[in-house]
Amino acid sequence: MQGLPGLLLPLLLLQGLSLAGVASAVEPVSLGLALAGAAASALTGLLSYPRLYCYFAQCCRPEGPARRGPYGHPDPVEAVLQETLDRKVFGQHLATKVVVKAVAGFLNNPNPKKPLTLSLHGWTGTGKNFVSKIVAESIYKEGLNSKYVHQFVSTLHFPHRQNITSYKDQLQGWIRGNVSVCARSVFIFDEMDKMHAGLIDSIKPFLDYYDELDGVSYRKAIFLFLSNSGAEKITEVALDFWRRGKRREDLQLRDVEAAVSVSVFNNKNSGFWHSSLIDRNLIDYFVPFLPLEYRHVKMCVRVELESRGYVADEEIVTRVADEMTYFPKEERIYSDKGCKTVFTKLDFYYDL
Repeated sequence: MQGLPGLLLPLLLLQGLSLAGVASAVEPVSLGLALAGAAASALTGLLSYPRLYCYFAQCCRPEGPARRGPYGHPDPVEAVLQETLDRKVFGQHLATKVVVKAVAGFLNNPNPKKPLTLSLHGWTGTGKNFVSKIVAESIYKEGLNSKYVHQFVSTLHFPHRQNITSYKDQLQGWIRGNVSVCARSVFIFDEMDKMHAGLIDSIKPFLDYYDELDGVSYRKAIFLFLSNSGAEKITEVALDFWRRGKRREDLQLRDVEAAVSVSVFNNKNSGFWHSSLIDRNLIDYFVPFLPLEYRHVKMCVRVELESRGYVADEEIVTRVADEMTYFPKEERIYSDKGCKTVFTKLDFYYDL
């Protein structure tokens, strides 16, 4: 019985006790078989309940997050996401606010009109992949390893321009098949800036306002697009804010989002170049990831040290942050690699 939920063992015992009263009139072997049968029957009946079944097996959870509170109640999605992002993501007040509100609101809506579609933009190392990982984990406890979370990398899965027609058919078939199995499927497209123009438009019908397409509803699915395109425009807005003496935290989504969407749409090196997804307003939010400052790099170093079991040595923290390169050349405000190389730089100081 070890490992069964607390609810299951008492029910099995009660089932057995109901037979114990006739034990004196039944042979020991027959009683054993009866008890075993009762246990199997109780287990089968309990596993017919979806929540209990999901205790034993990975399953699609259309009701929302897999995280649970201390008393077995589901934690509010918003609280789980907010706490995790506040603890692990630095310098991205815009991105975290949009992601929390958009994802929580979508998961708590029993009847969304269309899939949730977020496009994450910013320089390498600013946290786009990390945030998409956290979103996946807020929905499925297995996160990126869940069979209901699907990740595509443009240079790996769609490398050859001459095969774009084949890629379109494969992509449509993959999305159709997986959403048919689990309505709350999550699709993550990384390196959108390296995707061949026109390919992403093949999934446009799945992102639109349709109740069903060929008997399949896509309205509960989630699509995340990750891209470096638009990073220049984000930096331009952030730098202008800084030069005008304004606080980074006072920057609002409205100050950046429209400029990013236009920049991405008109960028020939973007997978969204003249895309119908943008033209038809099918992307719910363009989520800007701001370039990271020196202080944010130091935060990343501290967290990495602590994750390795070390007390954060401020001398080491400062030395690692100082070794990073910063831009613009004159002001040296933003890290040109974000926090991406913090891990390898720490290896230089620690024999791990």
